[in-house]
Order: sequence, then C-alpha cells, then structure tokens
Amino acid sequence: MDVKGEWRKLLSKRRIVVKVGSSTLMHETGNLNLARMELLVRQLVDLRNQGREVILVTSAAVGAGMGRLNVQEYPKEISSRQALAAVGQGILMHTYEKFFGEYGAAVAQILLTKDDVAHRRRYLNARNTLRRISEYGAVPIINENDTVAFDQVKVGDNDTLAAMVAGLVDADLLVLLSDIDGLYTQDPRKDPGAELIPVVEEITGEIEALAGGGGSKFASGGMATKIAAARIAVTQGIPMVLTNGSHRHCLQFLNVQEGEGEDGGTPGGTLFVPSAHVLGSRKGWLAYSTRPAGAIVVDEGASAALLDMGRSLLPSGILHVEGGFQRGEVVDIRRGAETIARGIVNYSTEEIEKIRGRHSSEIDAILGPGNDPEVIHRDNLSMWK
Repeated sequence: MDVKGEWRKLLSKRRIVVKVGSSTLMHETGNLNLARMELLVRQLVDLRNQGREVILVTSAAVGAGMGRLNVQEYPKEISSRQALAAVGQGILMHTYEKFFGEYGAAVAQILLTKDDVAHRRRYLNARNTLRRISEYGAVPIINENDTVAFDQVKVGDNDTLAAMVAGLVDADLLVLLSDIDGLYTQDPRKDPGAELIPVVEEITGEIEALAGGGGSKFASGGMATKIAAARIAVTQGIPMVLTNGSHRHCLQFLNVQEGEGEDGGTPGGTLFVPSAHVLGSRKGWLAYSTRPAGAIVVDEGASAALLDMGRSLLPSGILHVEGGFQRGEVVDIRRGAETIARGIVNYSTEEIEKIRGRHSSEIDAILGPGNDPEVIHRDNLSMWK
C-alpha cells in the first residue's frame, strides 16, 4: 500500500470533524490548558479560512467544572458529574468563544443526546441545523448534553459521538485528537518496542485486539472506543485519523505538501481508510445511531440470505422474538447471541409471533389482507457483518 499516497488524499478533504479529548484540553491540575486550546483553535480557523467546513466535538465540560469548583476526585455519582458539567460547559464555551473570536470566527454551541440522533426526524433536523451553521460561516462546537442525559439516552463517549456526527453531516474526514500518537502494535507506554501503525486498511479482529479490551487505557477514554469510532466512520465511507492533540501542529497533515517536513508529508498518526463496502448515510444512521426496541432471532438460512445474498428478512427464517415493539420501530437481528443486522420492522412483536416460521404467502390468511411479504425489507436493513 502507498502509505504516503493515502495520507496525501486527505489534503483534498473539505468537511472535517475534529474531536478533542479531555487529556488534550486539561492540565493535570484540573484547569484548562489555555495555550493548547489556542493552538488548536488557530489551526481550526486556518482550515476554515481555506474554505473548508470545520466541526469541533469537544470533551472537558466535567473537567472544567471540577477545576472551577476545586473538586479533586472524579465523582462516581451521576448527579455530581451532571452538576459539574453544568458548571463546566459554560466555562468551556466561553473559552472557545474568546479564542475563536480573536481569530475572527463565530461559534455555535450544540448539545446532543442519543435521542437527538436515534429518531429520524430529529436526526434530520440536527443535520440541517449543522449545515446551516456552517453556511453562515460559524464553527459548530458539539458536546454530549451531560447535564440532562442518563444512561438510556447517552451516547457514552465523545469518540463515538464524533463518529456519529461525522455520519450526520456526511463529513469527508474525522480526526480524533488523543494523548497518544496513534494505534501501536503494543502499548507504547509499557513496551518501548511498540511500533506505530500508519495506515489501517481493514478493522479486523487483530486490530481490535490491539485495544486490549474495554479496560485498556492507551489513551483517555481507551483505545477501544477509538477503534469503535473508526469502524462507524469507515463503514460510512469516511476516513479517520487518530493522532496526538498535544503536538503543536497536530492538524498540519491537512496542509503539508509532498516532500515537506522530515517525514516527506506523512505525519505521526494512524489513518483508517474507508471500507470497500459503504453503508451510506441512511443505513449508517440505522446501524449506529438508532436504539433498538427489541430483537428478532433468525436461523442459519435466514442469516445467510441476509448477509451473503442481500435479501429481505422473511417470516420463514424467524426463530423467536425478544422485547415488545410496534410496526415501524427499529430492531436488532440476531443469529444466536450475535447481532448481525439492524432494521425497521413491518410487524409488531405479537404479529411476528403469529407468522414466524411460516411462508410469506400465508401472512394474509393469518393476519388479514394487505400485509407486506417481508418482515423487514432489505432497503430498511443495515448489516453489521
């Protein structure tokens, strides 16, 4: 693979989502790292001045609140974290507004929960609003609405939120700024022989294993969340770069020309290239932004028809149903315990219980005339495998 060539492709990207983590924005004392924030803002405004669209996804609201209130330990209670986020969000946005304003750019604050992207109408409204903000020339600054979100409506981490936002706006590139240079063959903080992986062509089981599981902390938030974010991005046709936000010119790879710099135009970092099979915007939303109301468990024949032949889900291949849902809701499709797809269902739980295992030609006789032959049409299916 032409590694430098893949990185050079990024020079043409116009709509860019940049996510910055708390470890980049905060000092160890719990106060905002103003010098680093200003350097980042200057680079973002410079990209905007080139005619690119820039969207910033930021962490550090809770951290900023802790610093202002002199709270030393990260609280375990949700209410405490939400209270700190309420204090810190204003501080964070005021600081961003000051720095962006000094470089002649306006900003717009957007706070999201998973509900804002899980419902199609609200998803499209958020999409239109973000595009209009960019058309006005302002820089959207997005964070999860930690003050009111609870477990059922939380995205969970800003790496995932950034990947969802990238799909929401049809971004050309997602950049995650972390406290590590990129993805390594081993944890570089434990193994001095660890090597940086400059390009990941496919997110395989071996790549996922490099995260060391959910408890591994190569970086703030963990490497596992960053690889998960990469999967969301690349399956929607969006390349993702993981690089170190503490570097003075962490976004320089978007400007450097071939032959410039000691590395000939290839910066430190890991580039995840888009998948050959791209879901597209609507199916990307269906796969990653929705919340399933239940699940349908299918047999091996139905699984093969879905995954290998791109077929619709028919009642004959359904083994059983989990949860209570209505027509038009989103459900997972499982093969045993493994989720293989997600889709919008044409029938309720009760109706599927009556027709499962039966031929489509029998549906009208069981439920009455005028029904769809498919439980989930292939146009409303998004495959995970």
